[in-house]
Amino acid sequence: MSKKWPSLVAPSILSGDFGHLADAAKKAEDAGADLLHLDIMDGHFVPNLTFGPKAVAAIDRATPLFLDVHLMIYNPFDYVERFVEAGADRITFHFEATEDVAETLEYIRRCNVQAGLAFSPDTSFSMIPKYLNQCDLILIMTVNPGFGGQKFMADALEKVQLTRDLCNQLRIRKGGQVLKEGQDLDSISPFAIQVDGGINQETAKQCVDAGANVLVSGEYLYASKDMKKAICDLKAL
Repeated sequence: MSKKWPSLVAPSILSGDFGHLADAAKKAEDAGADLLHLDIMDGHFVPNLTFGPKAVAAIDRATPLFLDVHLMIYNPFDYVERFVEAGADRITFHFEATEDVAETLEYIRRCNVQAGLAFSPDTSFSMIPKYLNQCDLILIMTVNPGFGGQKFMADALEKVQLTRDLCNQLRIRKGGQVLKEGQDLDSISPFAIQVDGGINQETAKQCVDAGANVLVSGEYLYASKDMKKAICDLKAL
């Protein structure tokens, strides 16, 4: 029987109280979150503004949680160092945000943090195979990027499934490592496929069934009466 690797749950602080970001981070930590998802928006790549490196640094001081920084900005290469210095543990940027995808991925990794590549609902799956083993994570957006609280887009499930199938076919595991023939696939945790947007108990199950193993959830978790139970329920999937 294949080993069952648990899903990781990443509360999105975008749905927390912006007046008390440290408290929002601590709430996620106390509830058993595996990591904390930070959405950085520039008002150009997406029509919304959130926060920058100084806020990330403040959150980093408030919690030991792994900081999963999601850049929804143009020219992400130019901001990598600033977010690394602020405490980012992984930097994910959008395929459409730069003409130098491979160079940006390489630079992020050279800064000794994990590198992720995000794909919006309208981005073709055909772009994913080219960069898969250069990434630590592929983020499949299940809503259009830019705003919290949107309705889950079920069409994204096919892209999740295709990405997982490709990982298995190419024997790509955690961190983009390619296993040799004969090496046990279950000896290393699966490649990280993250979903973000409209994630709740119902949609999370659909995503996990399709092959996702990192679940970003904002409104569902922060509005929950019992965040700890909500996170446990998602991990149990």
